[in-house]
Amino acid sequence: MTKKFPFAVVTTLFFIWGFITCMNDILIPYLKGVFALSYAQAMLVQTAFFIAYFIGSLTYFFISASTGDPINKIGYKNGMIIGLVTAALGLALFYPAAQFHLYGFFLGALFVLGLGFTILQIAANPYVAILGEPETASGRLNLAQGFNSLGTTIAPVIGSYLIFEVFAKGATGADAVKLPYLIFASITLLVAIVIGFIKLPAFTNTEKVEHPAGALKFPQLSLGVIAIFMYVGGEVAVGSMMTNFVGLPEIANLIPARASVFVALYWGGAMIGRFTGAAALSDLSRGVKMLLAFVIPALVFPFLIYIFHIKGFEVSEVFPYIPFLFILAIGFIVAQYNPAKTLILFSLINILLLLIVLNTSGKVALFSVVAMGLFNSIMWSNIFTLAIDKLGKYTSQGSSLLVMGILGAAIVPWFQGFVADQIGVHHSYVVPIFCFAYLVFYGWKMGELASKKE
Repeated sequence: MTKKFPFAVVTTLFFIWGFITCMNDILIPYLKGVFALSYAQAMLVQTAFFIAYFIGSLTYFFISASTGDPINKIGYKNGMIIGLVTAALGLALFYPAAQFHLYGFFLGALFVLGLGFTILQIAANPYVAILGEPETASGRLNLAQGFNSLGTTIAPVIGSYLIFEVFAKGATGADAVKLPYLIFASITLLVAIVIGFIKLPAFTNTEKVEHPAGALKFPQLSLGVIAIFMYVGGEVAVGSMMTNFVGLPEIANLIPARASVFVALYWGGAMIGRFTGAAALSDLSRGVKMLLAFVIPALVFPFLIYIFHIKGFEVSEVFPYIPFLFILAIGFIVAQYNPAKTLILFSLINILLLLIVLNTSGKVALFSVVAMGLFNSIMWSNIFTLAIDKLGKYTSQGSSLLVMGILGAAIVPWFQGFVADQIGVHHSYVVPIFCFAYLVFYGWKMGELASKKE
């Protein structure tokens, strides 16, 4: 069996968890209104969801350290199925949460959903990395993450339409989420059943893990866990606050249903960047990489323009975004298609964009924050592959530790919400700057370690 088919199958999982994860960005303003919450309270949506990643992966790590790696025992395929079934249960729990009108019940459902995605990520990310040559692992993971971003791009549009428009009619309390999340639960369970019948290549590692926490002895991993924490925390914080940010009078003064299109553009930028990164970090020739760095954004961008069009915006309103596509392409070329160098450069660009956001208003601030999605794009894939490089028998254990770093999405958005309650949504965007500053350090450190090995 060609590895292209199993790669395509696993890529659908990236799409599913991207779509459902980004639905949280719609839930935050919706539940904030339904339950009359503060920004910090509303951000508990992300805290409950992503704290599950930490608890789930920490539990996985302890099991791995004490009794052996679970994925090596049950296989990647079974790990993915267990993750999907658990996620489907979390999605189904949204119905009783809405029925009883309890915010705490919603948070519990999100926690179960997060546990499912934790198992899914521990199994799927390293599986994609080993479905080919190690040198092109970043390219494969970027491509899979590109479809993850396709999910995060269309989720705000579809989600806001379903919750704020279709099912909001005649709904009381939190009833508008009942049917959408039952549909999501059914689809997720169906995918789990389908994967159960599909034959996927099995990868096993027969080497014995002598040290219970041996993965931590590798500096690329121990520093990488913090890098994942900072990256995911910064990315999710920016996206979670965006609907409220776009609604500010000094920015665009849009209601949530219309502001969601800019959330879609933010995550759509990640999609463009990841598809471009898949080519840039592959084994293609340098000339082809340079060409695709410009061609891919040009081919994908019309899809984002179409989203603006169907939401009732003039196409010209998205034109200020175009210069950032050129900066993205040039960035890949300047970084010489190197994962560590690209991470450094794109983190620096995001810091600059955040400084612009803090010191401007209107379209300048709006498109500066939205464009960050382009430069967030390759960070997960680059950090993940740099961190698990040469871990050998500790790869799955290292993967669970990296997924543990997703805890950043539980803490950083909540902290930004807390800061927003104190100094306002606009100025709360100072928080992610510290996240991207660490990523500059991590990229530099990985480059330094690579040069020493040479």
